[in-house]
Amino acid sequence: MANFFKKLFGGTNASVLGIDIGSAAIKIVQLRKKSGQAVLETYGSLALGPYGNVEIGRSPNLPPEKIIEALIDVLRESHVSTNQAGLAVPYGASLISVAELPEVAEAELMKIIPFEARKYIPVPLSEVMLDWMIIPKAVGAADKTRQLQQPQPQSQAQAGVEPAQAPPSQVQKTIEVLLVAMHNETISRYQSIVTQAGLNVSFLEIEAFSNIRSVLDQGATSEMLIDIGSATTKVYIVEKGIIRTPHLVNHGSQDVTMALSSKLGISVEEAEVLKRGLVKVPEGQQKDVGEVILQALEPLFSEINQVLLSYQKRYNKDIAKTSIVGGGARLANLLTFAESRIRTNVVLGNPFGKTLAPAFLEQVLKETGPEFAGAVGVALRKLQEQG
Repeated sequence: MANFFKKLFGGTNASVLGIDIGSAAIKIVQLRKKSGQAVLETYGSLALGPYGNVEIGRSPNLPPEKIIEALIDVLRESHVSTNQAGLAVPYGASLISVAELPEVAEAELMKIIPFEARKYIPVPLSEVMLDWMIIPKAVGAADKTRQLQQPQPQSQAQAGVEPAQAPPSQVQKTIEVLLVAMHNETISRYQSIVTQAGLNVSFLEIEAFSNIRSVLDQGATSEMLIDIGSATTKVYIVEKGIIRTPHLVNHGSQDVTMALSSKLGISVEEAEVLKRGLVKVPEGQQKDVGEVILQALEPLFSEINQVLLSYQKRYNKDIAKTSIVGGGARLANLLTFAESRIRTNVVLGNPFGKTLAPAFLEQVLKETGPEFAGAVGVALRKLQEQG
């Protein structure tokens, strides 16, 4: 991000498209550069449920041809005027992990990483595209060392004698490396989808990085980003734009919808609208609705809180702010509940805050913005490609 805004100045004025294919909806955002700033031209979202004969708000398991159909529909309905695009790939179709490795020369590290990566990637490395970066020490904790213990005689162990400390020559400094992998089949699948939809996509990017680019700044403080999807929630603790702790939670906004439908005896469609606060809660049911939502959210935020506490314990750092994005961010009264559970300052992510848009859209974009974090982030990177 350091050179991002510099690169926005100058270059062509060609429009670009950011695409985010989620589990329950496709989101698109079209931007162009004007006077050195990113200008919003159009955006749109289309629920995938109906394409799989399930209710809006649920995550259907669609074949590629149905995703292509939905993608073409949202492009048409949003009046998209360019085919120059980038694509955000779901976190679940990738792997992000932080590995602790010996501090060695870069040439040696390049030899070590493929072997270490096997501990984190459950398939042969030949089947994935692997990338990595060293996490700067200024971002994480202080220098770490790993002591190599000498084996002790059995008699000492039985006598309870403390093992001897390793001599200085055997104290190994370590570094942390961010490993990122994407399955080759996943890459081929998404490339085929966008090509058949008539798009020229120059890159695929894991949604985590798209969300970070659009919502967070490159400050020195630690921040948490929560992406509440339909079926799952992604949690990232980020410092200076770099992921320190990635975590996947198998709970999402779909859980709230289904709980409301079951407990209140209403349809899934009615529950989805009620969950988002788009209709008034029926008289006498306010308490019931509130309790159902809280019960459905409790497992999600309990696990998020464990991620937060683990980070604080390991790095002795506090989280300055938590931003929530994703379709589930539009849940009524979510911020109040989140703050009561994770004890940090919680805000809705505002990806459109890094774009120019007509004043009359300001309120609408603030309300719908969290859902478009991935698509905006991809479009911003595509603008950066223009130089």
